[in-house]
Amino acid sequence: QVQLVESGGGLVQPGGSLRLSCAASGANFKFDGMGWYRPAPGNQRERVAYIELGGYTDYAESVKGRFTISRDNAENTVYLQMNSLKPEDTAVYVCNGVSKYIHYWGQGTPVTVSS
Repeated sequence: QVQLVESGGGLVQPGGSLRLSCAASGANFKFDGMGWYRPAPGNQRERVAYIELGGYTDYAESVKGRFTISRDNAENTVYLQMNSLKPEDTAVYVCNGVSKYIHYWGQGTPVTVSS
């Protein structure tokens, strides 16, 4: 059974940094793409950052220049370095991995940006 487990969330002051990690277990394959999502208005999910196996990355406009996604393909792990955090970044960040159009989701790690 494939599981994605996030870690690294917590409480940070505005302007601070956090690094999220998401490790996959039970997968005998490499994810085509991995990403981080957070809730959006209207019961939607916003894709914050995405990275493909070949290294292509994509970011939501709201985090460009502040967040950096990376992955360790050998370990099937994805990271999200979050800098210059703002209160509006407060959310539960959920890890996603996709392989052959099948999506796998983690449980999420909470990030709170507050003074």
